[in-house]
Amino acid sequence: MPFPFRLRALSHSVAIGASLTLFAGQAAAADRPVQGGTLIYLEQQAHTNLYPPAGGFYPNGGILNQITDKLTWQNPQTLQVEPWIAESWTSNAEKTEYTFKLRPNVTFSDGTPLDANAVAKNFDTYGLGNKQNRLPVSEVINNYARSEVVDPLTVKFYFSKPSPGFLQGTATIGSGLVSLSTLARNFDALGDARHIIGSGPFVISDEKLGREVDLVARKDYQWGPKNSPQQGRANLDAIKIIVTPEDSVRIGALLAGQSDLIRQVQAYDEKQASDQQFPIYAPPTRGVNDSLSFRPDNPLVADLHVRQALLHATNSQQIVTTLFSANYPQATSVLAKSAAGYVDLSAQLKYDPEQAKKLLDEAGWQPGSDGIRQKAGVKLALTVYESLPQPQNKEVLQLVAQQWKQVGVALEVRAGDAGSRTLDNLDPSKTPLTVSEVGRADPDVVKSMFYPDNRDALLQKGGSSSKVKSFRDEKLNAILTAISAETDAQKRLTLVGDAQRYLIANAYNIPIFEEPQVFASAPWLKGLRFEAVGRPAFYGVWLEKH
Repeated sequence: MPFPFRLRALSHSVAIGASLTLFAGQAAAADRPVQGGTLIYLEQQAHTNLYPPAGGFYPNGGILNQITDKLTWQNPQTLQVEPWIAESWTSNAEKTEYTFKLRPNVTFSDGTPLDANAVAKNFDTYGLGNKQNRLPVSEVINNYARSEVVDPLTVKFYFSKPSPGFLQGTATIGSGLVSLSTLARNFDALGDARHIIGSGPFVISDEKLGREVDLVARKDYQWGPKNSPQQGRANLDAIKIIVTPEDSVRIGALLAGQSDLIRQVQAYDEKQASDQQFPIYAPPTRGVNDSLSFRPDNPLVADLHVRQALLHATNSQQIVTTLFSANYPQATSVLAKSAAGYVDLSAQLKYDPEQAKKLLDEAGWQPGSDGIRQKAGVKLALTVYESLPQPQNKEVLQLVAQQWKQVGVALEVRAGDAGSRTLDNLDPSKTPLTVSEVGRADPDVVKSMFYPDNRDALLQKGGSSSKVKSFRDEKLNAILTAISAETDAQKRLTLVGDAQRYLIANAYNIPIFEEPQVFASAPWLKGLRFEAVGRPAFYGVWLEKH
């Protein structure tokens, strides 16, 4: 793939690299930052839409994190919520009312004020949606009722039920603040990066749809997070994001000096980067692990025995040791160890192919002449689509298919870019299971993944799909809604544990590994940091002369 920029010299990159001190998931530099320069960032996939609640898709979030600010900042080291656009806040004991005091003199890049009215309009849209413009409700906001502009720098939010996760929700990528003109556009128009007007340290200057996005520093930016080590304008002059799908091209361009940073470094490429002293970063996503979720509305996986059999037929340790590095720990629960409310369920997730065969026998599935089990003339043959955002997902699924074949179950892995994927994934009769993963450093993350009004991984009746005939689990949904409304912090974490136990006891989910976001940078890139769930922040980045 040709790159529209000049090849950089690497004459003393090794000497620079020798002086690096690496921290897990963060880079810091003791030297004085250099102002200027253009960061060349190679992204695996093109962004799809920059409506902030769509920022959960990492290519979307990687752009939004540079061009929008949030009411609050979640410190990635402590996970505490700290001031940003909001200088302070209060809430009532029931967590049904929140009041925020805003910083003065903050503006969007079009010159309009980021005041209480703008904040109110943002959260009215994120909390209630906008049907006319087809702007959906944000998954990080629960029980939202309305806003009130108290004065130009004070805004108050009201909720129909307790919403203890709202404060952290104001710090997430899905709550990036945008101008009123941006909110006035329809959803499809927000796929064009040039239509997104934020208040962040960078501004979109150009876009070649699906190929490149150019950003320039905002020279008058003066309102970074209160406790951020970077203050004032960004160090960089510009950022060029180039969509580079081929793994080998991304790593090759980095090592050849043609780029400064790449995302989605595959595990097999980590060593060649680190051997040449190009830093590897693997910030955690702190949420639902990379996993498989069943759609029990499909008759083939409606039986608990079948789902339990496939859980025990899955050797996640083999997958991790075969395909990944130490940056991808084997999953021991629905949630990652770094997630709020994690409980260790490794004893319930043991690989046991003999137990799997026994469970399938008990469910009436007998091996056929080709080794694939069948019952009443129907084969136990399942289908899953590859998930392109997940690392080596095709290889993961192919390995799972090999493991399941050993117990007599066929798994067909379909291409992630197939034209039928979107519609098929909403039809449990066509996709009895799906790849699941979501990051968020808050207990509500488990609700985001499995609740029918959110990502609806299990496809429940009344949720995201009209194709579901009958499946709905009200006990699970009650636990999930309780998590979103429980104001006692310890009780809320206990409910998160209950949700994980319930999901595994019913074999709705097969956890495989904890998914990080893996980046590699050139040795001359300094000051790289990540928000709480692994999206890069380029505000404090600078390029050492080389």
